[in-house]
Amino acid sequence: MPADPFTRRPRRLPSQFRLFSPTQLITIRRTLLGLYALALLILIKQKGIPEDRNELFALMALGLIITGIGKRKVWPVIRDWLPFAVLLAVYDQTRGVADVVGRPTVWFFQARFDEALFFGHDPTVWLQSQLKQVQPPWWEVAVSTVYVSYYLSPYLVAVVWWLRDRHEWKKFVVRFVAMSFIGLAGFILMPAAPPWAAARCTAAQVAGGVSDPPCMVTGTAQDGDVGILGEAVVPHHSGAHAYVERVTSRGFKRLHLNEASALLETGQAKVNLVAAVPSLHAATTLLVSMFLWPRVRRRWRPLLVAYPLAMAFVLVYGAEHYVFDILLGWLITLGVTAASHRWDVHQARRRVRLNALAPPVAAGDGNGPRVGRYPEVISVSPRPVESDAGFPMSDGVPTCPTATMP
Repeated sequence: MPADPFTRRPRRLPSQFRLFSPTQLITIRRTLLGLYALALLILIKQKGIPEDRNELFALMALGLIITGIGKRKVWPVIRDWLPFAVLLAVYDQTRGVADVVGRPTVWFFQARFDEALFFGHDPTVWLQSQLKQVQPPWWEVAVSTVYVSYYLSPYLVAVVWWLRDRHEWKKFVVRFVAMSFIGLAGFILMPAAPPWAAARCTAAQVAGGVSDPPCMVTGTAQDGDVGILGEAVVPHHSGAHAYVERVTSRGFKRLHLNEASALLETGQAKVNLVAAVPSLHAATTLLVSMFLWPRVRRRWRPLLVAYPLAMAFVLVYGAEHYVFDILLGWLITLGVTAASHRWDVHQARRRVRLNALAPPVAAGDGNGPRVGRYPEVISVSPRPVESDAGFPMSDGVPTCPTATMP
């Protein structure tokens, strides 16, 4: 009698782990995880959340290898994560293409868009006038934390879903990479200066759309300077600077993490300073929230709504992006998510059609369960296709595995 094809075989340990008993492997895994967590905490305390992508991937790969001791081989980590890392490395290397193409930098359009949207007022100027203080208040710790979460949150989501469901992990990675390269196209086609740079420079200093005027790189704003923004900061808190400045790193100084704050400021100075349109900070946080929305319990969903909104506030208050940049980043995420969802639905329907056309299984041929005198096609529907971010499912798409048996 043929073996039951639905009976799972006992899982064998990978060959490299057979020298140890299961109890010893658990002890080894937990010990190494504890040491890994301790080393990670020390690294974050000294240098802050890692912003270098290569460093992040090395840390993630090491963590995944440790969590797999006694459970899985090392090869799946390399197979899945190396292409992901290579694609993003290509993305990082090609960000300099904007300098080669040499398109003029946009200095005025985003500022005028924001002024039109907010009835003649620049939102960054208004927020810094109302909220900025001489020393960073306690809530600027949250500002800095939300800002740097951009460098960590997508990879944390990727790690968790790789461990839980590789199929869902692939969906997230494809969306993240697609969004990143669309953003890269924006940086190349429309180099644009952020608010903190516009506050340092005048129209005469950026005539012709220069990308690196001296006022941007070495200039220091003074009280009362308005630059291209055309509106001065009028601080409501005595002693606060009366000009627009970057404040996204000040929260770490409140925690006496001066080295982490300095490293963040150094990293900000090294990147492409006119890669502001679209805002990938805004796009990424919305992507994370939309991906998690149908996959987490309802009680967590208010946080998913708050996360991209909090990032938008941080970017505008911190003079990192205009509202225009944020809206464009959100629009890209919505487009990528909608396109990915339509592709998933198309693939699910295609698999259903292929299952319907599959040849019948002969009774008792040893390749499947006996189906009796009148064999029928055993049709197992594909993996459920979940609706992302509230997109309704179309009729005909299966939502749970089913089997047709006589």
